[in-house]
Amino acid sequence: MVEQEDSYDFRPVTERDLPMIARWLAEPHIAEWWDDPEREIAEIRGHIGSVSVEPLIVELDGRPIAYLQSYDPHLEDDHPYADQPFGTLGIDLSIGPPDLVGIGHGSAIVRQFVEALFEEGAPRVIIDPHPDNGRAIRAYEKAGFRPIGRRQSQYGDVVLMAVDAAEADTNEGD
Repeated sequence: MVEQEDSYDFRPVTERDLPMIARWLAEPHIAEWWDDPEREIAEIRGHIGSVSVEPLIVELDGRPIAYLQSYDPHLEDDHPYADQPFGTLGIDLSIGPPDLVGIGHGSAIVRQFVEALFEEGAPRVIIDPHPDNGRAIRAYEKAGFRPIGRRQSQYGDVVLMAVDAAEADTNEGD
């Protein structure tokens, strides 16, 4: 299980990380939810140095354990989430090593990253798991997200989930 003192580091993806990410994308717990690994790696490669998408490696004690990307839906033409409040950022997370899935890292990583986004001024953060991905939905709910709607887009069928900075501030006083 994840310990309270666990803290994650987030660093930009480099070209050297792509083979590792490709291996992660081939793992059954990730392959079920992502598209063709070659196409996904090409997209991630294209996001290195991007303005609209920030691809990151999540590390725990110096060990890469997950791929996380943050994106601004307002910087992409016709993005299906551009109807969200200005300044909203979206995130996606995939934990790579199968032995680290289901023990609390997902919600802990998301919670820590979202707190940093709020500190940088984001008013809302969204995430869009597939409706059948119950494990991810539960993890995101533990991190403070709530469903705000179901959507069909080029990303498929999703449950759009959000957490607002104002909610996070309110919950801190509890």
